[in-house]
Amino acid sequence: MKYFYLLFVFAFTLSLEASYEPNWKSLDSRPTPGWWTEAKFGIFIHWGPYAVPAYAPVSADGSFSWGGFSEWYQGRLIEAKKKGKKHAHHEKFYNAAPYANFASEFKARFYDANKWAELFKRCGAKYVVLTSKHHDGYALWPSAQSPYFNSVAVGSGRDLAGEFAEAMKKAGLRRGFYFSLLEYANPLYPGIRDSVKTKDALDIKEWSRQVSLPQLKDLVSRYSPDIVWADGEWDYNSSDHLAEEFLSWLYTSSPVKDDVVVNDRWGKDSRGIHGGHYTTEYGAGERGAKADKVIHPWEECRGIGGSFGYNRFEDPKHYMSRKKCIETLVGVCARGGNLLLNVGPDPDGLIPPIMEDRLLAIGRWLDVNGEAVYGSKRWDDADLKLKKNGIYFTQKGDNIYVICFKWPRELDIKKTGEVSSVAFLGCNSELQFEQLGDGIKIKMPNISPSELPCEHAWVFRITRKVK
Repeated sequence: MKYFYLLFVFAFTLSLEASYEPNWKSLDSRPTPGWWTEAKFGIFIHWGPYAVPAYAPVSADGSFSWGGFSEWYQGRLIEAKKKGKKHAHHEKFYNAAPYANFASEFKARFYDANKWAELFKRCGAKYVVLTSKHHDGYALWPSAQSPYFNSVAVGSGRDLAGEFAEAMKKAGLRRGFYFSLLEYANPLYPGIRDSVKTKDALDIKEWSRQVSLPQLKDLVSRYSPDIVWADGEWDYNSSDHLAEEFLSWLYTSSPVKDDVVVNDRWGKDSRGIHGGHYTTEYGAGERGAKADKVIHPWEECRGIGGSFGYNRFEDPKHYMSRKKCIETLVGVCARGGNLLLNVGPDPDGLIPPIMEDRLLAIGRWLDVNGEAVYGSKRWDDADLKLKKNGIYFTQKGDNIYVICFKWPRELDIKKTGEVSSVAFLGCNSELQFEQLGDGIKIKMPNISPSELPCEHAWVFRITRKVK
């Protein structure tokens, strides 16, 4: 009996420890699950009716522009109308038809979530996040709160989110859902900046109570996602979105309470302040990192091109090269973050070949050098000035990884401490080095280009002596 009593007390104590109150102080005390901080590399997928027009303005020289997001198509229509102007592209090619008409053309005819999963595994990603509902309000699952504007009711006639969740789970990939807290044109949404406000609009807390929270809970209960990635929070505070109430349920009572990861986009007061991890976008500041250390788990998200959604008007100059994709991943990991790299499938569910090519290039590189990425941390003693020479550092246990995007004539690394060995990843021999005080100088191997183990960047593992 004493054994069972102790077991009961232990279980009861654990249940108390896993309870989180609906306030940020309590919610922020929850550690970010370790699987996410170890994963380092995920895939983002923006997919919805906006893939039908697949249009956003592009620059002539391939440079990035914040206006170049195709998933904002409906938002730009609303913006033009508010200013009393016409959207020239929409007028010319779609005769000013309602945006909602695109939903019937969003057929997903060749969508095969299992093929997506196969690609994402080959590229070395550890988690995948799908837009369950973007700002246009179109749901990729049979949502009761969007009864006439979801993928089962109009378009493909399929539960696209459900197929995604099942395929990713089967492939052993962590899966999650992006969810927009605002809707551009829903007459019930109390619009402010990016949306229309109508006479039927609800109070924001009623909108959250009647629409957002039921949809979020439905996604979690149906599909058991590992990630809930909120967005569209900027019009209202997190208390208006009832974010603390939802997250308390998610962390304490939901079927994914132990492993689920969330971001910081729960209100205009929360980004970079509250949440399981902080988010940055197209390099717009590092909320989770300072110059010399990581202060909170963080994730950079961006497209391979200049848009998250599929943009048929982007050409090769608008896409990152293979090398740039790999350097983007390495640069984020070297600063202690995760990379969520986006693909935008077409309305049939096919991932554009140029995006597939870039993902497979990352995968080939990770096949050789993955140990320098997965489970790695920022090396706080790294000489950040070497970045200008294409040299980055990560750390894992007693190992320091030197990642070089230019073949170095020599490597003089400071602050390593006493070193026991140096290895060139992908090759079977150790390298010679000279210990110089608290650092080392590595003698580069005499190797021909055809003998190099991979393309684009080469990794040297420094193993320090255990004290």
